Amino acid sequence: MTLSHHRPPLTLNAEQIRPLLAQLPLAATLRRLFAALAAGQAVQPPQTLTLFPQDAGDVIAYQGVLATEQVFGAKLSPYIVTSGRPVVTAWTALMSMQTGQPLLFCDAGELTAERTAGTTALAVAELAPVDSRVLVLIGCGALGQAHLRHALPLRDWREVRVYAPDLAANPALQQTLAAVDARVRCCVSLAAATDGADVIMLCTSAAAAVLDPATLTKPALITSISTNAVNAHEVPPESLAAMDVYCDHAASTPSRAGEMVLAAERGCWHPVALCGDLAALVSGRAPRPDYSRHVFFRSIGMGLQDVAIAHAIWQQHAATCPA
Repeated sequence: MTLSHHRPPLTLNAEQIRPLLAQLPLAATLRRLFAALAAGQAVQPPQTLTLFPQDAGDVIAYQGVLATEQVFGAKLSPYIVTSGRPVVTAWTALMSMQTGQPLLFCDAGELTAERTAGTTALAVAELAPVDSRVLVLIGCGALGQAHLRHALPLRDWREVRVYAPDLAANPALQQTLAAVDARVRCCVSLAAATDGADVIMLCTSAAAAVLDPATLTKPALITSISTNAVNAHEVPPESLAAMDVYCDHAASTPSRAGEMVLAAERGCWHPVALCGDLAALVSGRAPRPDYSRHVFFRSIGMGLQDVAIAHAIWQQHAATCPA
């Protein structure tokens, strides 16, 4: 769909975003994004952190330029210190490369969750063996549930297992997960969940390793998103040397992903050992793993993802609410 970049800018809050997100062709949008990055038609600059004076908080800016859609933009995510709980928000600004004018300003909370899960799903689509049958989700919060929804259609899963340390004591969450798909089974331990797994999606808020790949019973694809704590990681840094490692963006992920930073500092792994990123995978430039050992995919999130999905939301809004 080609829309005029002279349309008045939109402002959409979380409630307005939610139904539009549900209708997006998320997988196709992300695949086009990484194809554009591979073709030199997109730019992903480093994230920037700006501290507020007097220790009042900070703001992170995630930028991106998507020339194929003639848009650029940024997600701004502030952390604002208060006398009580800090205020954490995220909003995405979408701008036109044709007019230099704003097209969209939208709440990015659920957008971020969907694009994070969608990115992992794209990695599973590209990297998991076609005969994968056992899918495992570790961490069952909102992000984990989004991962589950996006991963379910990707293979003919025979078993879908979920685990979190507090899951057994949370019957409401168990019911929520069971309602997602009839194959979902809540497990009582990490070992029970991962035994014989083909794909393991780590979606926890842990700052330190929750899974040691050496304990797994067969080679598996392990995906990780981790959290925003300093050097946060979900697998031991030392484990990278024994795996085929991929990531979302080779130019920026190794300098920010906790296990990669720590592994490089300790001299047990180096970014030159990366097998590829999503741009290389979707363009056919990266080798596929042979599963002679574990495969690890690490995502940190990219401004380009926010820009691409904000553009898709802008298009979707125009289709459902024409001016």
